[in-house]
Amino acid sequence: MNRFAHRGLLTFCLLATGIGQVLAHSADEHAGHNAPPAKTQESAQVKFADVALVDQNGKPVRLEKDLISNKIVVMGFIYTSCTTVCPVVSSIMGKVQKQLGARVGKEVQLVSISIDPQRDDPKRLNDYARSFQNGPGWSWLTGSQQSVTETLKGLGTFSGDFKNHAPLIMVGDGNSRHWTRYYGFTDPTVLTREVEKLSGQRNAHAKHTAIAMENQP
Repeated sequence: MNRFAHRGLLTFCLLATGIGQVLAHSADEHAGHNAPPAKTQESAQVKFADVALVDQNGKPVRLEKDLISNKIVVMGFIYTSCTTVCPVVSSIMGKVQKQLGARVGKEVQLVSISIDPQRDDPKRLNDYARSFQNGPGWSWLTGSQQSVTETLKGLGTFSGDFKNHAPLIMVGDGNSRHWTRYYGFTDPTVLTREVEKLSGQRNAHAKHTAIAMENQP
């Protein structure tokens, strides 16, 4: 075998070995998580269940009334014992918070909902949140199994097995039932641009309404 053929065979073997290791690592690391759907985003119509939840500080909240209404919202779904997908989703939202700055907590609200409420009590969520949250305006929610299930079903994100969920972040205007679901590990800038778009639509609508009222006889 000449030296070029030998080198080609060696390269092929190394590539095959490397791909095998990557696939094995990926299968192990993401065991229990579905692969993200082929689509990266889709429009969705949501419903906010009127049920009692609790945030990371132990404060009772109603999702729509106390957090969503009149806010532009970025919402993720996590559980604290997840060590692969969920920290990435939370990290993405943390970057969104940094990009939006002081608007978070005023015009914009971030929400993370635990999909493992039996284990994720407020204390666990509070400890978990410290690794990602930087400033106000980010609520981490849990509650009874029934309340969380109803909440997730209304948002169209319920899975019978919480370990078998795809990474997902939703963005929407709390005054509308029409939101956008972003699957996979979405670039934080994409989410921020969606927030900016919704904010612009709000401002345009408010300006149009103000002009219409001024023109009334």
